[in-house]
Amino acid sequence: MSHPSGTGHDPQEPQPSDEPRPPEVGDSDPVTEVITVATDAEPSETAAAADDAAAPERRYTAPGFDAGSTQVIDQVADPPTEFITTPTEAVDNSRPRTGPQEIPAVRKARPRWIRPVAVMAAVLIGAALIGLFLVHRSNAAKASRENMVRTTIEKFDSAIRDGDLATLRDITCGQTRDSYLSYDDQDWSDTYPKVAAAKQFPVVASIDHVVVNGDHAEANVTSYMAYDPATTSTRSFDLQFRDDQWKICQAS
Repeated sequence: MSHPSGTGHDPQEPQPSDEPRPPEVGDSDPVTEVITVATDAEPSETAAAADDAAAPERRYTAPGFDAGSTQVIDQVADPPTEFITTPTEAVDNSRPRTGPQEIPAVRKARPRWIRPVAVMAAVLIGAALIGLFLVHRSNAAKASRENMVRTTIEKFDSAIRDGDLATLRDITCGQTRDSYLSYDDQDWSDTYPKVAAAKQFPVVASIDHVVVNGDHAEANVTSYMAYDPATTSTRSFDLQFRDDQWKICQAS
């Protein structure tokens, strides 16, 4: 490579190097980090530069009176990492695991007067039911006793038709029974067939009305004579409850 001729250039004067020089730092300039950039250097110089770059120390140019001096600042090591252990509660696997609990619904408070009113209503209903039961029972007993009176009158009517002296004595009381006891059994057996043939006995057509008052009862019936069914009349029976049955004590 030829150099330009002239008096201002010395052929023996060394040429400026291709490597850049660090700029001069004044006393008032800040710290400048010097970074060496590898160019067309030799492979050995490149490896050395790489080793210098991998070193943990960095070089800084600190301001001072001597701008050409370089101060090496040691890198401060990081403090050791402190591991903080968080206390945890030991899990007891022996405890039974419970699922989600059902939260009961909140019940609204009822007024205080509802309970006394409900109790009073229950008492009244109970009393009404008891009253109905007693009335029904009384009516049933009364109906049963009336039916027993009707049954006694029907038995008396049948015994008169058949001439059953034993039954007539069993279902009568007072003077009526005494009259049947006065008959001799043989005389009754001889006489009653003639009475039946002549139809000289009364017949009960219907039992119209029965009134029961304790152990006493009265009944009104419609009757007629067997020989004249067209002519009816009203008869009454006076009954008493004796020996666990109703008995006819008087017939008129």
